[in-house]
Amino acid sequence: MGLRHADWYFDFISPFSWLQWRRLDALRDRLAIRPVPVVLGAMLARFENKGPAEIPAKRAFTYRFVHWQARRAAVALRFPPTHPFNPLPALRLAVALDARAEAIDAIFRAIWERGEAMDTPQALAPLAADFGITDVAAAIGAPAVKERLRADTEAAIAAGVFGVPTLAIDGLQFWGNDATPMLEDWLADPTLFEGPEFARLATLPASVSRA
Repeated sequence: MGLRHADWYFDFISPFSWLQWRRLDALRDRLAIRPVPVVLGAMLARFENKGPAEIPAKRAFTYRFVHWQARRAAVALRFPPTHPFNPLPALRLAVALDARAEAIDAIFRAIWERGEAMDTPQALAPLAADFGITDVAAAIGAPAVKERLRADTEAAIAAGVFGVPTLAIDGLQFWGNDATPMLEDWLADPTLFEGPEFARLATLPASVSRA
């Protein structure tokens, strides 16, 4: 029997994506994981949501929380010079490099391990050169690259993906680095969500709405 297929949706703007990226190797004996770069900003806009960094009190908590998670997992983490930043150049470079694991890892490490700004073609140039790209602006500006990122983002939204990182497996979605233990429990017991209370929660009505 082959491995289960999983799509891993991520955006370089998310430090939680970096933390979960470091955990994926431990899952590869059970999952065939396909990394899918997507634009978190487009997801937030579509679902009329704000990112954690757009709410001052939530921003402060989120930055503390991600540093706590990094220290607890013994993962190096250094924020880039600004955050939020424009992730499109890095995302498009990843797409131009066919979302290869080694390219994704190099970009993540530059941004979140070394704390470098990777938000312009000029900043990305040395890293891109390591992968044989000498004209970054042309590579990330190619219509096919832009369209692939847009299409993958739209497909993720259509599938109900609302944030990053998200692992999508067999119609289930596991959102966030802190949901990794939940995923691991489900992999160990695929009947985990089949109990009566989970079934009730799936159809639980709402008695009030802000809409």
